[in-house]
Amino acid sequence: MDIGKRIKQLRMQNDLTLEELASRTELTKGFLSQLERDQASPSIQTLEDIVEALGVSMSRFFADDAQEQIVFTDKDAFVDERENETIHWIVPNAQKNEMEPIILEIQPHQKTRTIDPHEGQEFGYVLSGRLYLCTQSSKKGLAVHKGENFYIKGQESHYLENRSDKAATVLWISTPPVF
Repeated sequence: MDIGKRIKQLRMQNDLTLEELASRTELTKGFLSQLERDQASPSIQTLEDIVEALGVSMSRFFADDAQEQIVFTDKDAFVDERENETIHWIVPNAQKNEMEPIILEIQPHQKTRTIDPHEGQEFGYVLSGRLYLCTQSSKKGLAVHKGENFYIKGQESHYLENRSDKAATVLWISTPPVF
């Protein structure tokens, strides 16, 4: 890892001048300039002081900044076939993100597992078929047809039910991840 380049990158991201970083770390502007140009090496304590002034942890400082994947294809998806439903995990490792999108196929006359109350929200867009969104306050369920969507808070338990003779598919996004 190029420590000097990383220091400069974080300094620039924080919109700090060398002088401002020097003031925050009690180091000289000249020494920081040498570090950024890899003409000097900091002690571990000095590096910890710099990293703290830049607002990151040591682990984050040394984390691999490989380009994060932002476009996903069918090859990235994982399919989990269950008795009542098939879950298409369309964003790998989405549980590390704030949102978790899935495509859910619900077989005829079946329902999803019940989602317990949680802090967060959920959005669903019905891609095919007709589903019923069943909640604690609406046990009969609210019909959601192809092309329609729902947006709910996770304050009460809920599930989706397919009461028809054909499979139904929904794009379901939750925050935080609950699947």
